[in-house]
Amino acid sequence: MASTVVQSGDYLLELDTGFQVSAFTLDDATRGVLDNTTFVLDGLTQFADITQYTTDINYKRGRQKIDDQFGAGVMAFTMTDDTGILGPYDSTSPYYDPANNEPGLAPMRTVRLSRDGEYLFVGVVTGYTYDFQLAGPNLVNVQCADEFYKLAQTQLDEYNVTAQTSGERITSVLALPEVDYQGTTSIATGTVNLGHDSAYTVPQGTNTLAYLQQINQAEQGRLFVARDGTITFQNRIGNTLSAPVISFKDDGTGAKYDEVEVEFDADNVINRAYVRGLDGTEATDTDAGSISKYFTQSYSITNSLLHEQTSIDDLAAYLLEPNPEPRYTSVSTSFAALSTIERDNVATIDIGDTIRIDKQIPGLGSAIQSELSVEGIQGIINVASGHRITFYTAPTTVVYSLILDDPIYGVLDSTNVLG
Repeated sequence: MASTVVQSGDYLLELDTGFQVSAFTLDDATRGVLDNTTFVLDGLTQFADITQYTTDINYKRGRQKIDDQFGAGVMAFTMTDDTGILGPYDSTSPYYDPANNEPGLAPMRTVRLSRDGEYLFVGVVTGYTYDFQLAGPNLVNVQCADEFYKLAQTQLDEYNVTAQTSGERITSVLALPEVDYQGTTSIATGTVNLGHDSAYTVPQGTNTLAYLQQINQAEQGRLFVARDGTITFQNRIGNTLSAPVISFKDDGTGAKYDEVEVEFDADNVINRAYVRGLDGTEATDTDAGSISKYFTQSYSITNSLLHEQTSIDDLAAYLLEPNPEPRYTSVSTSFAALSTIERDNVATIDIGDTIRIDKQIPGLGSAIQSELSVEGIQGIINVASGHRITFYTAPTTVVYSLILDDPIYGVLDSTNVLG
């Protein structure tokens, strides 16, 4: 049963026990009572609702900066246990599996967090830490990770690759017998072709997640696990059609925020980019004007899965960031400051979505407005104080749908495009 978090919504935290937690069991003093409505013949679910025991939940997915790699999303939560039924030793616990004589709340079982029916995090439990108190309730700290964690535990056999786009290669890797990924996916085709001669044969023992990240490095798209547990791959990041899912504003006309970070950093400059494929094909691109102003700041990829000269040239050019620019890097808000509709919108934002941030700066006369891509999400939920969320953002090139006869959006150019 979902539990209400103050000024935030109704939340449900569930753990897969591996057995029907509400199934009738013969000769059991609790489960074997006839005509009860709790433990029934067919059982109701193998997911245990543990929301009632939980005091706080922290989750984080995605990346903070656009040049970071996507790793496994993580979640941690704390439960209080007055009687010991959440521990691994109580064989009378409703979460203990008597048929197999093992705890139902065990590592590598599915965990899922939802708000008002919408998933915020789906993954697996990686570990429990039991803190048995001499006075007061016991504490159970639970660590979780998303599907990338499982991929990081597997290694590939020698893989003789064929000609494929980046998306096709990801699909093939997930289907390999030694990976045998059974979860849901949403894989774009990709925009680049990957090498397939002997130089690109994948050695035995290559980490599965590391190889998938290498594919995404060639594409420069997004490879992540969505909030519902779907492994998602998006094409190379380019123009974004203007359609922010929510606008954060500090003038009372949009969703309120209480913290925004702006970065203006020379470390973001890349004025020399070098890309080398595994077959030796290479390219270097530079920006002389930037080098004269900011010295040479280089970025290199020496193990690219690209093999076509044009694609390698394009990637080197794509990587250049010749001039530092001020940019919004994150925005944070509390659900308590949002309307009901805004809470629903904020809760369902995912990586790759576009948001807008407006900031009033005294003396400028108008707000600094920016549409940004969401690259990472961090949520902190406390039953007593509510839900707080931070979105890590990156600049994006915004284009607009062409509107016939409109004096601004009716001109077909680089920023007004056919939808």
